[in-house]
Amino acid sequence: MKWRGRRGSDNVEDRRGDSGGFGGGLGGGFGGGGYPRGGFRLPTGGRGGGGGRIGIGGLIVILIVLWFLGINPLTLLEGLDDSRPGTTVGSSTGTGESGFVPGGEGAPSTEEEMKQFVRVVLADTEDVWHSLFGAAGRTYEEPRLVLFSGRIASACGQASAAAGPFYCPNDEKIYLDMDFFQEMARRFNAAGDFADAYVIAHEVGHHVQNQLGILPQFNAMRGRLSPADANAMSVRIELQADCFAGIWANRAAAAGNLEAGDIDEALNAAHQIGDDTLQKRSQGYVVPDSFTHGTAAQRARWFKAGFDAGKLSACNTLDAKSL
Repeated sequence: MKWRGRRGSDNVEDRRGDSGGFGGGLGGGFGGGGYPRGGFRLPTGGRGGGGGRIGIGGLIVILIVLWFLGINPLTLLEGLDDSRPGTTVGSSTGTGESGFVPGGEGAPSTEEEMKQFVRVVLADTEDVWHSLFGAAGRTYEEPRLVLFSGRIASACGQASAAAGPFYCPNDEKIYLDMDFFQEMARRFNAAGDFADAYVIAHEVGHHVQNQLGILPQFNAMRGRLSPADANAMSVRIELQADCFAGIWANRAAAAGNLEAGDIDEALNAAHQIGDDTLQKRSQGYVVPDSFTHGTAAQRARWFKAGFDAGKLSACNTLDAKSL
Protein backbone atom coordinates (compact mmCIF):
# COMPACT_ATOMS: atom_id res chain seq x y z
CA MET A 1 0.00 0.00 0.00
CA LYS A 2 1.26 3.46 -0.88
CA TRP A 3 1.01 5.24 2.44
CA ARG A 4 4.25 7.14 3.00
CA GLY A 5 4.10 10.92 2.64
CA ARG A 6 0.30 11.02 2.68
CA ARG A 7 -2.08 12.86 4.99
CA GLY A 8 -2.57 11.39 8.44
CA SER A 9 -5.79 11.73 10.41
CA ASP A 10 -5.93 14.01 13.44
CA ASN A 11 -8.50 11.67 15.01
CA VAL A 12 -5.96 9.34 16.63
CA GLU A 13 -5.57 9.37 20.42
CA ASP A 14 -2.38 7.76 21.68
CA ARG A 15 -3.21 6.32 25.10
CA ARG A 16 -0.47 3.71 25.18
CA GLY A 17 0.94 3.35 28.65
CA ASP A 18 -2.21 4.83 30.18
CA SER A 19 -3.21 1.68 32.05
CA GLY A 20 -5.95 3.56 33.83
CA GLY A 21 -7.86 3.99 30.60
CA PHE A 22 -10.63 6.54 31.06
CA GLY A 23 -10.47 6.21 34.83
CA GLY A 24 -13.40 5.45 37.09
CA GLY A 25 -17.06 6.15 36.62
CA LEU A 26 -17.68 4.12 33.49
CA GLY A 27 -18.53 0.81 35.13
CA GLY A 28 -19.40 -2.21 33.06
CA GLY A 29 -16.42 -4.36 34.07
CA PHE A 30 -15.02 -7.05 31.82
CA GLY A 31 -16.94 -9.24 29.45
CA GLY A 32 -15.72 -12.76 28.76
CA GLY A 33 -12.03 -12.74 27.93
CA GLY A 34 -11.82 -8.98 28.27
CA TYR A 35 -14.47 -8.40 25.61
CA PRO A 36 -16.19 -4.99 25.80
CA ARG A 37 -19.94 -5.27 26.16
CA GLY A 38 -21.74 -3.65 23.26
CA GLY A 39 -18.53 -3.39 21.23
CA PHE A 40 -17.81 -4.92 17.84
CA ARG A 41 -14.42 -6.57 17.44
CA LEU A 42 -12.24 -8.74 15.29
CA PRO A 43 -11.92 -12.27 16.72
CA THR A 44 -8.71 -13.50 18.28
CA GLY A 45 -9.48 -17.20 18.40
CA GLY A 46 -10.78 -19.50 21.09
CA ARG A 47 -14.32 -20.55 21.75
CA GLY A 48 -17.15 -18.11 21.33
CA GLY A 49 -20.38 -18.07 23.22
CA GLY A 50 -23.89 -18.52 21.96
CA GLY A 51 -25.04 -20.06 18.70
CA GLY A 52 -24.14 -18.95 15.23
CA ARG A 53 -26.09 -21.30 12.99
CA ILE A 54 -29.56 -20.18 12.09
CA GLY A 55 -32.41 -22.20 10.64
CA ILE A 56 -35.57 -21.22 8.81
CA GLY A 57 -37.37 -20.64 12.10
CA GLY A 58 -34.70 -18.20 13.19
CA LEU A 59 -34.89 -16.36 9.88
CA ILE A 60 -38.64 -15.98 10.25
CA VAL A 61 -38.18 -14.59 13.76
CA ILE A 62 -35.57 -12.12 12.53
CA LEU A 63 -37.75 -10.94 9.67
CA ILE A 64 -40.74 -10.54 12.01
CA VAL A 65 -38.68 -8.45 14.41
CA LEU A 66 -37.31 -6.33 11.56
CA TRP A 67 -40.84 -5.75 10.31
CA PHE A 68 -42.03 -4.93 13.84
CA LEU A 69 -39.27 -2.34 14.18
CA GLY A 70 -40.03 -0.93 10.76
CA ILE A 71 -36.68 -1.97 9.35
CA ASN A 72 -36.16 -2.81 5.71
CA PRO A 73 -32.51 -3.92 5.55
CA LEU A 74 -32.09 -2.68 1.99
CA THR A 75 -33.39 0.82 2.67
CA LEU A 76 -30.59 1.32 5.21
CA LEU A 77 -28.17 1.15 2.30
CA GLU A 78 -30.17 2.87 -0.43
CA GLY A 79 -29.39 6.46 -1.29
CA LEU A 80 -25.79 6.38 -0.10
CA ASP A 81 -24.29 5.11 -3.36
CA ASP A 82 -23.09 7.98 -5.51
CA SER A 83 -23.99 8.32 -9.18
CA ARG A 84 -20.78 6.76 -10.41
CA PRO A 85 -20.90 3.12 -11.44
CA GLY A 86 -19.00 0.63 -9.33
CA THR A 87 -15.31 0.64 -10.06
CA THR A 88 -13.85 -2.79 -10.73
CA VAL A 89 -10.12 -2.48 -10.31
CA GLY A 90 -8.04 -5.57 -10.84
CA SER A 91 -9.82 -7.73 -8.28
CA SER A 92 -8.21 -10.97 -7.27
CA THR A 93 -9.94 -14.19 -8.25
CA GLY A 94 -7.91 -16.31 -5.87
CA THR A 95 -8.58 -17.33 -2.29
CA GLY A 96 -6.22 -14.81 -0.81
CA GLU A 97 -4.10 -17.57 0.75
CA SER A 98 -0.98 -16.78 -1.27
CA GLY A 99 0.54 -14.26 -3.66
CA PHE A 100 2.04 -11.70 -1.31
CA VAL A 101 5.32 -11.08 0.45
CA PRO A 102 4.97 -11.24 4.26
CA GLY A 103 5.48 -7.77 5.70
CA GLY A 104 5.00 -6.15 2.30
CA GLU A 105 7.39 -3.76 0.61
CA GLY A 106 7.30 -0.40 2.35
CA ALA A 107 5.50 -1.77 5.41
CA PRO A 108 6.07 0.09 8.72
CA SER A 109 9.24 -1.09 10.45
CA THR A 110 9.09 0.88 13.73
CA GLU A 111 6.39 1.67 16.27
CA GLU A 112 6.29 5.33 15.26
CA GLU A 113 6.02 4.37 11.59
CA MET A 114 3.16 2.04 12.47
CA LYS A 115 1.40 4.89 14.27
CA GLN A 116 1.77 7.06 11.18
CA PHE A 117 0.52 4.19 9.02
CA VAL A 118 -2.59 3.94 11.21
CA ARG A 119 -3.15 7.70 10.86
CA VAL A 120 -2.85 7.50 7.05
CA VAL A 121 -5.24 4.56 6.73
CA LEU A 122 -7.79 6.25 9.00
CA ALA A 123 -7.49 9.46 6.93
CA ASP A 124 -8.04 7.42 3.78
CA THR A 125 -11.27 5.95 5.18
CA GLU A 126 -12.38 9.46 6.13
CA ASP A 127 -11.94 10.64 2.55
CA VAL A 128 -13.87 7.68 1.13
CA TRP A 129 -16.82 7.86 3.50
CA HIS A 130 -17.05 11.65 3.35
CA SER A 131 -17.34 11.28 -0.42
CA LEU A 132 -20.03 8.59 -0.26
CA PHE A 133 -22.07 10.31 2.45
CA GLY A 134 -21.71 13.71 0.81
CA ALA A 135 -22.94 12.42 -2.55
CA ALA A 136 -26.11 11.31 -0.78
CA GLY A 137 -26.57 14.68 0.92
CA ARG A 138 -25.53 13.32 4.30
CA THR A 139 -22.76 14.25 6.70
CA TYR A 140 -20.18 11.69 7.76
CA GLU A 141 -19.10 12.10 11.37
CA GLU A 142 -15.54 10.86 11.70
CA PRO A 143 -14.73 8.29 14.38
CA ARG A 144 -11.76 8.60 16.71
CA LEU A 145 -9.20 5.83 16.97
CA VAL A 146 -7.61 5.13 20.34
CA LEU A 147 -4.23 3.45 20.50
CA PHE A 148 -3.76 1.54 23.74
CA SER A 149 -1.58 -1.12 25.26
CA GLY A 150 -2.64 -3.95 27.52
CA ARG A 151 -5.98 -2.72 28.81
CA ILE A 152 -8.38 0.14 28.18
CA ALA A 153 -11.71 1.45 29.45
CA SER A 154 -14.30 2.60 26.95
CA ALA A 155 -17.94 3.64 27.00
CA CYS A 156 -18.66 -0.04 26.28
CA GLY A 157 -16.78 -1.13 29.40
CA GLN A 158 -13.22 -2.25 29.94
CA ALA A 159 -11.32 -4.50 27.56
CA SER A 160 -7.91 -6.12 27.29
CA ALA A 161 -5.68 -6.29 24.25
CA ALA A 162 -6.43 -10.02 24.11
CA ALA A 163 -9.93 -9.15 22.87
CA GLY A 164 -8.49 -7.67 19.68
CA PRO A 165 -9.40 -4.35 18.01
CA PHE A 166 -12.97 -3.23 18.61
CA TYR A 167 -15.45 -0.45 17.86
CA CYS A 168 -17.61 1.01 20.63
CA PRO A 169 -20.80 2.61 19.27
CA ASN A 170 -21.46 4.32 22.62
CA ASP A 171 -18.51 6.69 22.22
CA GLU A 172 -17.99 6.16 18.45
CA LYS A 173 -14.36 5.19 18.92
CA ILE A 174 -12.16 2.42 17.54
CA TYR A 175 -9.75 0.83 20.01
CA LEU A 176 -6.53 -0.71 18.76
CA ASP A 177 -3.44 -2.22 20.38
CA MET A 178 -0.87 -2.10 17.57
CA ASP A 179 0.71 -5.31 18.89
CA PHE A 180 -2.27 -7.00 17.23
CA PHE A 181 -0.61 -6.43 13.87
CA GLN A 182 2.36 -8.52 15.00
CA GLU A 183 -0.07 -11.16 16.22
CA MET A 184 -1.74 -11.11 12.81
CA ALA A 185 1.59 -11.98 11.20
CA ARG A 186 2.91 -14.47 13.75
CA ARG A 187 -0.21 -16.22 14.99
CA PHE A 188 -2.68 -15.83 12.15
CA ASN A 189 -0.27 -15.98 9.18
CA ALA A 190 -1.78 -12.74 7.89
CA ALA A 191 1.19 -10.44 7.37
CA GLY A 192 1.28 -7.34 5.20
CA ASP A 193 0.52 -3.65 5.45
CA PHE A 194 -2.76 -4.02 3.60
CA ALA A 195 -3.83 -6.86 5.88
CA ASP A 196 -3.33 -4.39 8.74
CA ALA A 197 -5.23 -1.71 6.81
CA TYR A 198 -8.13 -4.16 6.37
CA VAL A 199 -8.36 -4.50 10.16
CA ILE A 200 -8.76 -0.74 10.53
CA ALA A 201 -11.21 -0.48 7.62
CA HIS A 202 -13.34 -3.27 9.13
CA GLU A 203 -13.71 -1.40 12.42
CA VAL A 204 -14.46 1.81 10.52
CA GLY A 205 -17.12 -0.24 8.74
CA HIS A 206 -18.84 -0.69 12.10
CA HIS A 207 -18.78 3.08 12.56
CA VAL A 208 -20.44 3.47 9.16
CA GLN A 209 -23.11 1.01 10.31
CA ASN A 210 -23.61 3.13 13.40
CA GLN A 211 -23.92 6.29 11.28
CA LEU A 212 -26.50 4.61 9.04
CA GLY A 213 -28.56 3.48 12.02
CA ILE A 214 -27.87 -0.22 11.48
CA LEU A 215 -26.12 -0.81 14.81
CA PRO A 216 -28.73 1.02 16.91
CA GLN A 217 -31.51 -0.96 15.27
CA PHE A 218 -29.58 -4.20 15.68
CA ASN A 219 -29.05 -3.48 19.38
CA ALA A 220 -32.74 -2.62 19.74
CA MET A 221 -33.80 -5.97 18.29
CA ARG A 222 -31.10 -8.09 19.94
CA GLY A 223 -32.98 -8.31 23.24
CA ARG A 224 -36.02 -9.73 21.44
CA LEU A 225 -34.08 -12.63 19.93
CA SER A 226 -32.86 -15.87 21.39
CA PRO A 227 -29.08 -15.98 22.03
CA ALA A 228 -28.61 -18.21 18.98
CA ASP A 229 -30.58 -15.94 16.65
CA ALA A 230 -28.95 -12.80 18.04
CA ASN A 231 -25.56 -14.40 17.46
CA ALA A 232 -26.53 -15.23 13.88
CA MET A 233 -27.52 -11.62 13.29
CA SER A 234 -24.15 -10.57 14.74
CA VAL A 235 -22.46 -12.67 12.04
CA ARG A 236 -24.35 -10.70 9.39
CA ILE A 237 -23.30 -7.42 11.00
CA GLU A 238 -19.65 -8.50 10.96
CA LEU A 239 -19.79 -9.65 7.33
CA GLN A 240 -21.30 -6.32 6.35
CA ALA A 241 -18.36 -4.54 8.00
CA ASP A 242 -16.07 -6.73 5.88
CA CYS A 243 -18.01 -5.67 2.79
CA PHE A 244 -17.73 -1.99 3.77
CA ALA A 245 -13.97 -2.51 4.13
CA GLY A 246 -14.02 -3.84 0.58
CA ILE A 247 -15.73 -0.65 -0.62
CA TRP A 248 -12.94 1.39 0.94
CA ALA A 249 -10.37 -0.86 -0.79
CA ASN A 250 -12.16 -0.29 -4.10
CA ARG A 251 -11.85 3.47 -3.76
CA ALA A 252 -8.24 3.20 -2.55
CA ALA A 253 -7.41 1.18 -5.66
CA ALA A 254 -9.19 3.67 -7.92
CA ALA A 255 -7.09 6.45 -6.35
CA GLY A 256 -3.91 4.55 -7.19
CA ASN A 257 -2.96 3.85 -3.58
CA LEU A 258 -2.77 0.06 -3.86
CA GLU A 259 0.20 -2.07 -4.88
CA ALA A 260 0.45 -5.53 -6.38
CA GLY A 261 -0.60 -8.18 -3.87
CA ASP A 262 -2.53 -5.82 -1.58
CA ILE A 263 -5.94 -7.34 -2.21
CA ASP A 264 -4.52 -10.82 -1.75
CA GLU A 265 -3.20 -9.67 1.63
CA ALA A 266 -6.67 -8.51 2.67
CA LEU A 267 -8.36 -11.65 1.38
CA ASN A 268 -5.83 -13.78 3.20
CA ALA A 269 -6.45 -11.85 6.43
CA ALA A 270 -10.21 -12.33 6.05
CA HIS A 271 -9.61 -16.03 5.48
CA GLN A 272 -7.27 -16.43 8.45
CA ILE A 273 -9.67 -14.83 10.95
CA GLY A 274 -12.74 -16.75 9.80
CA ASP A 275 -14.41 -18.56 12.69
CA ASP A 276 -13.79 -21.99 11.18
CA THR A 277 -10.10 -21.26 10.51
CA LEU A 278 -9.56 -19.96 14.04
CA GLN A 279 -11.30 -22.95 15.60
CA LYS A 280 -9.35 -25.46 13.55
CA ARG A 281 -6.13 -23.75 14.60
CA SER A 282 -6.97 -23.46 18.29
CA GLN A 283 -8.86 -26.67 19.00
CA GLY A 284 -8.53 -28.88 15.94
CA TYR A 285 -12.22 -29.00 15.07
CA VAL A 286 -15.09 -26.69 14.11
CA VAL A 287 -18.24 -25.88 16.08
CA PRO A 288 -20.55 -23.96 13.72
CA ASP A 289 -22.99 -23.10 16.53
CA SER A 290 -20.31 -20.96 18.16
CA PHE A 291 -19.52 -18.85 15.09
CA THR A 292 -19.67 -15.10 15.77
CA HIS A 293 -18.04 -13.45 12.73
CA GLY A 294 -18.55 -15.78 9.77
CA THR A 295 -16.55 -18.47 8.06
CA ALA A 296 -13.30 -17.85 6.21
CA ALA A 297 -15.11 -18.22 2.89
CA GLN A 298 -17.88 -15.83 3.92
CA ARG A 299 -15.50 -13.16 5.18
CA ALA A 300 -13.37 -13.25 2.04
CA ARG A 301 -16.46 -13.34 -0.20
CA TRP A 302 -18.08 -10.30 1.38
CA PHE A 303 -14.87 -8.26 1.38
CA LYS A 304 -14.50 -9.07 -2.31
CA ALA A 305 -18.17 -8.20 -2.96
CA GLY A 306 -17.59 -4.71 -1.61
CA PHE A 307 -14.31 -4.39 -3.49
CA ASP A 308 -15.74 -5.51 -6.82
CA ALA A 309 -18.87 -3.32 -6.67
CA GLY A 310 -17.68 -0.30 -4.70
CA LYS A 311 -21.27 0.31 -3.63
CA LEU A 312 -23.13 -0.13 -0.35
CA SER A 313 -26.02 -1.81 -2.14
CA ALA A 314 -23.69 -4.78 -2.68
CA CYS A 315 -23.41 -5.22 1.10
CA ASN A 316 -26.94 -6.26 2.05
CA THR A 317 -25.88 -9.09 4.36
CA LEU A 318 -29.04 -8.50 6.41
CA ASP A 319 -31.14 -10.03 3.65
CA ALA A 320 -32.36 -13.43 4.82
CA LYS A 321 -31.04 -15.21 1.70
CA SER A 322 -27.74 -13.37 1.36
CA LEU A 323 -25.52 -15.86 3.18
